[in-house]
Amino acid sequence: MAEILALVAKSDADAIAGGRHGDPFGVLGPHRSRGFIVVRTFQPQARRVWVVGGAEPAEMIRVHPEGLFAVRVAEGAMGRYRLRLELPDGRVEEIEDPYRFPPLLGDLDIHLLVEGTHLRTFETLGAHCRTVDGVAGVHFAVWAPNARRVSVVGDFNHWDGRRHGMRLRHDAGVWEIFIPGLSQGTLYKYEIVGRDGALLPLKADPYGHYAEVPPKTASVVWDLAERDWKDGDWMARQGGAADRHAPVSIYEVHLASWRRVVEQGGRPLGYLELADQLSAYVKDMGFTHVELLPVHEHPFSGSWGYQPVGLFAPTSRYGTPEDFRTFVERMHRNGIGVIVDWVAGHFPSDPHGLHYFDGTHLYEHEDPRLGVHRDWNTLIYNYGRREVQNFLVSNALYWLEQYHVDGLRVDAVASMLYLDYSREPGDWVPNRFGGNENLEAIDFLRRMNEVVYAEHPGAMTVAEESTAWPMVSRPVYLGGLGFGYKWNMGWMHDTLRYMSKDPIHRRYHHDDLTFGMLYAFHENFVLPLSHDEVVHGKGSIFGRMPGDRWQRFANLRAYYAFMWTHPGKKLLFMGSEFAQEREWDHNGSLDWHLLDDPMHKGVRGLVADLNRLYRREGPLHQLDTDPHGFAWIDCNDRDNSVITYLRRGFDPEELIVVACNFTPVPRPSYRVGVPLPGFYAEALNTDSEWYGGSNIHNGGGRHAEGTAWHGHPHSLDLTLPPLATVVLRRERA
Repeated sequence: MAEILALVAKSDADAIAGGRHGDPFGVLGPHRSRGFIVVRTFQPQARRVWVVGGAEPAEMIRVHPEGLFAVRVAEGAMGRYRLRLELPDGRVEEIEDPYRFPPLLGDLDIHLLVEGTHLRTFETLGAHCRTVDGVAGVHFAVWAPNARRVSVVGDFNHWDGRRHGMRLRHDAGVWEIFIPGLSQGTLYKYEIVGRDGALLPLKADPYGHYAEVPPKTASVVWDLAERDWKDGDWMARQGGAADRHAPVSIYEVHLASWRRVVEQGGRPLGYLELADQLSAYVKDMGFTHVELLPVHEHPFSGSWGYQPVGLFAPTSRYGTPEDFRTFVERMHRNGIGVIVDWVAGHFPSDPHGLHYFDGTHLYEHEDPRLGVHRDWNTLIYNYGRREVQNFLVSNALYWLEQYHVDGLRVDAVASMLYLDYSREPGDWVPNRFGGNENLEAIDFLRRMNEVVYAEHPGAMTVAEESTAWPMVSRPVYLGGLGFGYKWNMGWMHDTLRYMSKDPIHRRYHHDDLTFGMLYAFHENFVLPLSHDEVVHGKGSIFGRMPGDRWQRFANLRAYYAFMWTHPGKKLLFMGSEFAQEREWDHNGSLDWHLLDDPMHKGVRGLVADLNRLYRREGPLHQLDTDPHGFAWIDCNDRDNSVITYLRRGFDPEELIVVACNFTPVPRPSYRVGVPLPGFYAEALNTDSEWYGGSNIHNGGGRHAEGTAWHGHPHSLDLTLPPLATVVLRRERA
């Protein structure tokens, strides 16, 4: 007993064996003691243990029945050492002792973490494959400042939290350990004892790069090694593709339900299959970008990714992180940008996630009036905490840098901006000025946008913001939130409401069609017909159209052409491009068989032609966010439900004329005023037989006549087809 007490204090031995010791590095590993070195190790799976590294192996003494071993050796008799274990089945193996390695987090990292200015915390925290002192292994680091003890657990230690307790870096509240012998593919979680001594549910790594396929929840070590990217040409022109003067036409995609492999039980396509099939399809359709519903790892498929647990992990449902990199690269090599929906507004309360992470409300607000979304039963980040801001800002950079994504569309911004968002009186806490603005969230969003655009000027950020909050897409230095673009939810709601009316009643709702131009240039807008409009009983976009079958298709074609010629960038959810008839089902595939029907095929052909027209004609995109790029010809012909307008670009000689007839009545000799003489070629007509229309047209175009009309010195004598949009391009002399 005396010999044992000389090797380890009983309280330390009991705490190590019981998994209660908060400083295992203070006990385990090598320690100088009165001219000797005492080596201690906890190996509950071993019968006998030796220290190997001196002249002769030194057998260790079992100093605790649970498997704590210790030995005292002369200080000069041992340098680097290993542990030799005899297992119960008689096998012998040698391992490195993780407790002989020093701290790996540098002073600068610690300083920046404490200061809240570490822009790339993903390079420091999480699991990283490293070689230390010639030994390969994995370095783990996790922020849990209020924990009594944190351990890494996995198959490698039989999920025993007593075996790999971590070292606390007190200044930063970060725990770390280097575990030799581990490599990519290792399953792991963190076992955390809260400050009250309670053992918490095992936690996935907040910075984990990869995870088990749900419903399993372990993190997976994945080394994001330097990649030989082959998208240099795209990255060099990335900024030009996202510029407000550029054509931006976005195809919104939910990866699991775009297309499925029927022959294999209807499984979703993987990242590599999507890299081939989706890139080819989007390129053929003429879209400039894809926008992916969140690919962050998420436990519940029915959330579509909007309730993420692993912000740093592309979901393993479709492949590995390297597969996702290949997907992005393939898109880029086909000239297509990639935008990822980014969820910084909330996270789910799943026990393996961020909720009550270290036994305190670490990531979320403690007060449920600030920290809980009642609608979604999710938790709200504490944006006022610098470590939480760092976590989120670093994550934004992570997707741009590690995966080369071109932009982030930030989900549910309104829920972040307002303290009383979807709350009853008394169920929210006013800010320090008594208002309902979430000042901490505002500061976070501004910082995020400043950092993103400073570090990646060619990227884009897009806000899904559904209120009249001012200057969402204006620079921070002018008092804005700093986003590049904002979804125009008002335009979407108004125009869909208008289109759902029977044409005989549309004259009474004409303002729904035109009202959006009153504020069209207050922000840099994206016009969204998104997934939100084809779920929860709303049916499909096609399903909103009134009339018989022919009229419904004609209405949809006219509406799409109105959208593509209206100021603002474009976004269309998958399936809407070929008039999907039923509501979107995230558990199945799009109804690709509909393309056997010429009418559905015609709508898809129209969308492809609209994209080509939009990209080709400068007046349709160059001044999308500038009032000089648009002028009404006549917005008041409500009796005929007709609107006409001009689009202009950089070249004053280029001009686009648009005429929309939203009734099923053809209108011959409809006169439209134009400012310039010349021939106006019919560039697109949604009533073309190629799209399924009645083929009423203007014979290739019209010459401007000298008849003054609509306040212009010239005019065109047009034939307006029924339920159709006609686009004319002024030809140069």
